[in-house]
Formats: sequence, C-alpha cells, structure tokens
Amino acid sequence: MIKKGEARDLTRSRIMAKAKRLLIVEDDPTTRMMLHDLLEGEGYHVTSFGDAPEALDHVRRNGLPHLIIVDLGLPSYNGFELSRRLKQMGDVPIVILSGDSSVESRVAGIEKYAEDYIVKPFNHREVIARVARILSRFVDQSYAREPLISIDSHLSIDFANGVLLRDNERIPLTPIEANLLYLLVGNRGKVVSAEALMARAWHNEEVFEETLRVHMHRLRRKLQPDAQGFQYIRNERGVGYRFITEEEVARLR
Repeated sequence: MIKKGEARDLTRSRIMAKAKRLLIVEDDPTTRMMLHDLLEGEGYHVTSFGDAPEALDHVRRNGLPHLIIVDLGLPSYNGFELSRRLKQMGDVPIVILSGDSSVESRVAGIEKYAEDYIVKPFNHREVIARVARILSRFVDQSYAREPLISIDSHLSIDFANGVLLRDNERIPLTPIEANLLYLLVGNRGKVVSAEALMARAWHNEEVFEETLRVHMHRLRRKLQPDAQGFQYIRNERGVGYRFITEEEVARLR
C-alpha cells in the first residue's frame, strides 16, 4: 500500500515527466539560480547557462525547449543576437530579461524576437504568470518534442541544426526556410495563411507574397527534388499553405 507522502511524490514525478522544458541564459549567477529554482518549483524542467555559446551548443545537441528566457547583457554577445540565432532554429517563444526599461529597447525586443520583455528587478509571481501565459498560447510545440522530428521513412527534420535528412542525405536549410517549415510542420493538416507565414518567418519585416512564393518553391525542391504529383507542402490557392499529415503521407506514398 502506498503511503500518502509517497503518493504525493509519485504524482509530482509523473507531472515532472510531462513538464515543459525551459532554458535560461543569464550571466548573473544569483539571478540565474533564483530563476532556475523558481521555475523548477513550478514543475518545469529547467536548464540554465551563463552565456550564449553554451546555450546554443545545448540546443544543437538536445533540440529546442518549449520556452527560452534570455538576458540582454551576456558576455559573448547580447541577448538580441542570441535571440536571432535561436529564431533561426525554429519559432520558439522567447522572454527577454533586461535592466534597460527604455521604450526603444522593449519595442525592439518584442517587435523582432520576443513574446515578452521583463525589466529587472522583477516580481517572482509576475515571471511565473508571464511564462505560463505564453506557454498556454503555444498549443502545438512539435519542435520541442525531440531533436529530430520524423515525418516518414524518407524524411526527418533537425530544426536545431537547420537541416533536412532526406533518404540519409543532409540538406541545409536557410533560416527563412527553417522558419517556414517549422510553422507548417507544427500545424500539420491545417492551412497556414500567407500572411501568418510572412509575419512569423520574417518577424514582422515588410515582405511581399512573391518573396514567400520563391522561398516556398526552393523549400519544396529541397523536400522533394523529383516529386511527381506527391507534395509534402500543398498550396491551398487563395488561402495559404498546408503540410500534409502522416496519414496522407502514408496514403500517397
């Protein structure tokens, strides 16, 4: 018979096994440890580093987490540059931490890279609430399931390293192609509008639909250079694009 305390510990371990993974990149050891313990106490799996290169190496080896907290003042290069590199791997949600409360810095962070911008010093409960709110908005986070996402026996995608594995051949993706593919794969079976693809893949920069069509054509050629009829990416004319589901792949193969 399981005692009450043991049952509580067992329940917590089961919750932790399903917990979402967070990555913290903060050079101040006191702040880093405080955030690590705070969010781990909320049931998240937390990994933390003091500088950008170590964090990027971790992501390349282990895949993208569900959410990343990035300090702006890092030793190697600033948090904006780290956020840019992370966004090239996939549309992972980023929260920026900074002692800079200027409107210019906050607007730049949110417009280009981040889902949120938290100014130091911050309230513990506020951090917890903001992280939970962001994660609740990102329903399908397929990029965070595993480092290598298998589509079928012919195709896998390594978003963290920006490559396709097509019949054992490694094919590099450009940052834009990786972002487009991430958005489509994360919404498999659903149509993603051209407007949504342009806004997320180019991070709200001005871009025209013709540019999207050119990038989508190149991406399709990388996915299937000799495709005859079968296409992973379908153009739903006048609406947007759709990545077909595993069931459709099996049927069409």
